[in-house]
Amino acid sequence: MINFNVGAWRPTTGQARAARLASANDLVTRTLAQHGLTSGSGTASSHGDGSETMRSALSGLMARLQPDGGPATPPADIPAGAAFAEDAFTCAAGTRRYHTYVPASAREGITGLVVMLHGCTQTPEDFAVGTGMNALAEQHRFVVVYPQQSRGDNAQSCWNWFSRGDQMRDRGEPAILAGLTREVIARHAIPADKVFVAGLSAGAAMAVILGGAYPDLFHAVGAHSGLPAGAAKDVTSAFSAMAGREAGSAPRDTPTRTIVFHGDADATVHPSNGAAIVRQALEGGPAQSLQTDAERAAGGRSYRLSTTYDADGAEAVEHWLIEGLGHAWSGGQPAGSYTDPKGPDASAEMVRFFFSPSS
Repeated sequence: MINFNVGAWRPTTGQARAARLASANDLVTRTLAQHGLTSGSGTASSHGDGSETMRSALSGLMARLQPDGGPATPPADIPAGAAFAEDAFTCAAGTRRYHTYVPASAREGITGLVVMLHGCTQTPEDFAVGTGMNALAEQHRFVVVYPQQSRGDNAQSCWNWFSRGDQMRDRGEPAILAGLTREVIARHAIPADKVFVAGLSAGAAMAVILGGAYPDLFHAVGAHSGLPAGAAKDVTSAFSAMAGREAGSAPRDTPTRTIVFHGDADATVHPSNGAAIVRQALEGGPAQSLQTDAERAAGGRSYRLSTTYDADGAEAVEHWLIEGLGHAWSGGQPAGSYTDPKGPDASAEMVRFFFSPSS
């Protein structure tokens, strides 16, 4: 028999109250851990105010912005004449390290720059391997930059797309990433109109923020399994946005050239977020536009491709919805984490979209 009166409320003194509060915080932490929202340590905050539990929950929330995958993968062999160097950028908003890949083919002339923002728990090396972007850089003679999120700023190495202080121009992480990009542009004399940004998951959400905040700097965006800018302002709204419920969106005055990839089997970030990115990217554009839809297949997966054209007939936005794909980089390399080798090659299609003659 269960005695429901055992837990009846009774007045407590300071020591007993503190013990109960610690026990409650411990229960919250362990419950969040069961749902993948914390590190699972089960240790409550010694401060007794729940702040550490909330910070742990926040880090765990961002950890959900990644597919199931293995540990980070070391970088692939660098071709003779190429360079994959580490550096750091500092401004008033903070410091971030980054890797720059300069292909051996750059000696024939650099065609542009692609900034690649990794997903949660990933590293620049791992992301480079998984997306295969360095090989495409060799083929097309562009430079690739892989900024690295600091674990001091997010315990799971996630970009803080949901934070109010990291969603606007000249503030927080957008300011750091924009400044970092400008530094690389100047160092390698990169054509100013051939600078693009792409990312996976939390990285995709930050890429979308950058595209809207710095249209003068980033001339197209690639978003894989991400969310629209302004989808969340705090932890609670981030949960809702990821689940496809009550997602917000920051209004825009000008359209942003964007290519979106999302799997229809994504259980981490609901596919409706991909459609929301598309709608946001088209804001500020003409009231009427031409859109085409096609059902196709590549790499063993079917997909639906919706393309919206601008007034000049150029591709303004592409939306790839891939059947059976979870929360992983489509057509990615199995040596990297959080990739699915099946399906269309997201990296190749992004590069094609970025460097198309009409861009």
